[in-house]
Order: sequence, then structure tokens, then C-alpha cells
Amino acid sequence: MAFEPNIPPIQVHLCVKGGREAIAFYEKAFDAVETFEQMAEDGVRVLHANLSMFGSEVMLHDEFAEFGGDVLSPLSRGGAGLTININLPTPSDVDSAVEQAAAAGAAITMAPEDAFWGSRYARITDPFGHVWAFNAPLEKQS
Repeated sequence: MAFEPNIPPIQVHLCVKGGREAIAFYEKAFDAVETFEQMAEDGVRVLHANLSMFGSEVMLHDEFAEFGGDVLSPLSRGGAGLTININLPTPSDVDSAVEQAAAAGAAITMAPEDAFWGSRYARITDPFGHVWAFNAPLEKQS
């Protein structure tokens, strides 16, 4: 699990309140596939989970404030401290990703638009406080 072949050099490891609910949300919103899950000793919180999504892997765990509180969910901290950027192949993929995430319960914080830097771009906030951006190159004008 920890060091499988082809592990990426950088991985996102999300801290959430409600790990099982977050996994279900990401499965619905992003077609994520859970590839590993270990529950905490309390049988309620997720100690560690791996989710395959967007051709990569995201790790996830519940909040464990009793172990020092240096890693808390955005809901406990009062907002996200970063944006998870997903690069997609086509502009229509951005629109589809945002629609699917919103249907699953995400808040659209920036509707899809053609941005000045030459990309179709949008942002959502998931129910667990994490901000996701979707980005795809625009067709080149002739």
C-alpha cells in the first residue's frame, strides 16, 4: 500500500470530517474508486483510504484532533488552505465535471468560463470544505 510501483512524487492527502460520507461523495461526484480503506480502532472514522480519480490517486482520512490537531479539515479550520487543480483534456470535460459535482452536492464557486489565460476553468467547494478547480485548454483560434 504505502510504496507501490509508480507511486507519484506528490499526492494529495485530504483530511475530512465524515470520512465514509466523503468517500461516497467523491465516488458520486468524481467517479472515484476506493482502492484501499482502513478504519480507525473506533470503527467509525477512516484512518486511511485511497481513491482513484482523474487518472491519479487521492488519499483521505478523518480528522483526529486527539493526536495533536496539526492536520484538521477545512470545516474545522474555517476554510480550505489550498485548491486541488484537475487538468482535463477538453473544455466540455470541465462543464461535465462541474455539473456532476454539483449534482452530488458541491457548491459551484466559479461557474465554467473561458479564462483569459486560454483555458476553460471552474471551481467548486465540496461538502467537506475542499476547493477543486477544473481546467482544460481552449481550442486554438485560427
